[in-house]
Amino acid sequence: MTHVQAAQDHAQDHAQDQAQDRAEDPQGRDRAEDHGQDPEPRRGRPRSAAAERAILDAVVELLEAGEPLAGLSIERIARTAGVGKATIYRRWSGKEELFVDVLRDIEPADPTVSGTEGLADLRLLLESMRTRGLAQRSSVLLHNVFAQMKSHPKLWTEYQCTVIAPRRVAMLAAVQRAVDAGELRDDLDAELMDDLFLGPMLVRTVHRPDAPLPEDLADRIIGILLQGLAPKPQVTAGKSTTAPV
Repeated sequence: MTHVQAAQDHAQDHAQDQAQDRAEDPQGRDRAEDHGQDPEPRRGRPRSAAAERAILDAVVELLEAGEPLAGLSIERIARTAGVGKATIYRRWSGKEELFVDVLRDIEPADPTVSGTEGLADLRLLLESMRTRGLAQRSSVLLHNVFAQMKSHPKLWTEYQCTVIAPRRVAMLAAVQRAVDAGELRDDLDAELMDDLFLGPMLVRTVHRPDAPLPEDLADRIIGILLQGLAPKPQVTAGKSTTAPV
């Protein structure tokens, strides 16, 4: 193929994408949003939200039909969603970012924590890990996607950086709040304590797929670890401040 033919093909693809975008968004509302302009107010669901929903659903549809992650192209996704490729690229820079958002969409949502509590927030975050583990066991789609994702380093790195890392930060922050509130010892490494809380749940949800995940698992993990991580009783004048047993 000559450079002239390649340029002609590229121009034709661009023209088709623009035509498709105009069909989806005849008033140019998405384009106005992308350039920082305020689109005219309108009733009903925003077209941009509808297009995004169609794109996410299209990826799930293709994966459920047996398409491997490596075989999914932006062009195929756009065609299945009924949108132009430009509509996808306005929202995601590439397949990796799109696939990570698809995973976020089909996984159970992350919990809303208070941001002020220590052990209470930690329990919510551990419980969220448990429910995600149950979801991966019961969903063939989630199980297959995660299995495939680990063989795609770029996608796995994107997922780790944008999803796993923020969850880890939230866990560590909850541990630190528990330390500050006197719920955990202040003479131990907070990050190591975080690993101790995280480890048992991670082993059961990831490394032991046949291990039970009872509803009270988060409470049991916290209860057991508090035997060693709870603040030591203060002793004044030779007497312990804890009540007699």
